[in-house]
Amino acid sequence: MEERPAGIQDSDVRDALRGWGIEPVTWEYAPVGFGDYHWTATDTRERRWFVTVADLTHKSWYGDGTEAAFHGLRDAMDTAVALRDAEPDGLDFVVAPLRTAEGETVRELGARHAVSVFPLVPGTAGHFGEPLTAHERGLVVDLLARLHRTAPPASARVLPPEFATRPQLDGALGELGGPWDGFGPYAEPARHLLADHAAALRRRLDEFDRRAGELRTASAPLVVTHGEPHPGNLLRAGERRLLLDWDTVGLAVPERDLWLVADGPDDLVRYEETAGRKPDPSALALYRLRWALNDVAEFLAVLRAPHDRTPDTRQSWDALADTVKTLAAEA
Repeated sequence: MEERPAGIQDSDVRDALRGWGIEPVTWEYAPVGFGDYHWTATDTRERRWFVTVADLTHKSWYGDGTEAAFHGLRDAMDTAVALRDAEPDGLDFVVAPLRTAEGETVRELGARHAVSVFPLVPGTAGHFGEPLTAHERGLVVDLLARLHRTAPPASARVLPPEFATRPQLDGALGELGGPWDGFGPYAEPARHLLADHAAALRRRLDEFDRRAGELRTASAPLVVTHGEPHPGNLLRAGERRLLLDWDTVGLAVPERDLWLVADGPDDLVRYEETAGRKPDPSALALYRLRWALNDVAEFLAVLRAPHDRTPDTRQSWDALADTVKTLAAEA
């Protein structure tokens, strides 16, 4: 995020690092990503760390309320550590958090935030939407096949295909008749955008329900999935590819990951040969659609709440407009 978290000072985060035995010498806010807040730090032993502060009010897939979000985030971070440290062959591409002396992977920070600490791994980070070469896609497909063959840790949660933000999207579509006053500068443009494409969005929601029903009927085996293995969560370290941001990890069908990486039949064949499981085209389409619908709901949650005109709200508006128009064009 470009903006810093409301109500959290740098000193609050620095103080929290003592739980990990870290005394920062250098400290810098890193305006990267969307949704969480990040700092880089170097400690007195010249070790470098990447510090993440999560806004628990924006983790709705874990359940209702900040308490459910904290427990869900803790389970996800515990799962990442378990995957990295699994015996006999841990997954060395998992960038997992550091545990505190008490064994915690995440700690509460104030009423609505939580902090976790990661080693700052040398490499080049990707960007969401960045195209991958066929070679890079192959590397990531191989990582996913290895992940999907790994025995699930006890902390891994089952994640159904339904998205937790569905009520917000249904509610917005049901409130298009009157102005969205009192929220901020992008609320009314968002209402007009949805009104122009409401019929198409409802058709896409019907399609989602149909495909989700087919997936449930198929009763396909579940595997450990990352959830968001897009280029923005990839770190290039020479020929190695590492996966970041494991807060969406959970048990689901492999297609939850594959749709974000595979770009044609060659990638899917490579996955089948490596993982021993043939991807389901309908499940790939389901998770592609789920991602877009969930994005619409999350951007609406930002723009239907009190907001100002900032780089982050502008990004939400631009992304909302692009996503809605794409969904409508494919309806």
